[in-house]
Amino acid sequence: MSQNINHLGQPVGFDLSGWTAPPFPPHAIITGHYCRLEPLDPAQHGQHLFAANALDTAGRLWTYLPYGPFADLDSYLAWMKATCLGDDPQFYAIIEQASGQAVGVASYLRISPASGSIEVGHINYSPRLQRTIAATEAMYLLMKNAFDLGYRRYEWKCDDLNAPSRVAAQRLGLSFEGVFRQATHYKGRNRDTAWYATIDAEWPVLEAAFSRWLGPANFDEQGQQRERLSALMTTQEL
Repeated sequence: MSQNINHLGQPVGFDLSGWTAPPFPPHAIITGHYCRLEPLDPAQHGQHLFAANALDTAGRLWTYLPYGPFADLDSYLAWMKATCLGDDPQFYAIIEQASGQAVGVASYLRISPASGSIEVGHINYSPRLQRTIAATEAMYLLMKNAFDLGYRRYEWKCDDLNAPSRVAAQRLGLSFEGVFRQATHYKGRNRDTAWYATIDAEWPVLEAAFSRWLGPANFDEQGQQRERLSALMTTQEL
């Protein structure tokens, strides 16, 4: 990208005079082939989510989240009602198409139409969702929805020590942008925050990689992938 120079001879950012701020994301169902995302409803989704999360008997799901684990369904529902029904964060239940049951949670947050920036977070995948095609498709659907709406920047942040989250962000094509030291604290401990993001100019290549990976031809009769998404993300000609 060529550098822009203003009338004083100073380098400045590229022109955005034709850009229009996107709308606030509508809290609506987002449908894919393997999963769909529904606005989180404690009454509709809470019991299935609690049961799916309970398969993680060690409680590893909750280590890097500022809440949980929850001892019983009532406490989980109370947390949902207090936390998950606002506009930002905007929570979604991830529904497994095959069973029709909620098996995970994700949200948009720090939604800034004025700057064209949006973040994905509060990602909590039950053992039923982990390492499935639907798990990847859910992240693709949220990313695609954001860029289709006109957002310029899509962010992912996590505890710097959360190795699985960091690996996931890079597998999904997001670029590492650095670590904010002592950014916050939770559960009585420090958090250094790792930042990842992708931007609208990069999205066409990422979308092509996702589409190729999610295509039926990429999976054998046992549902095993033929090409890895991380490899497709680095392919220059898709």
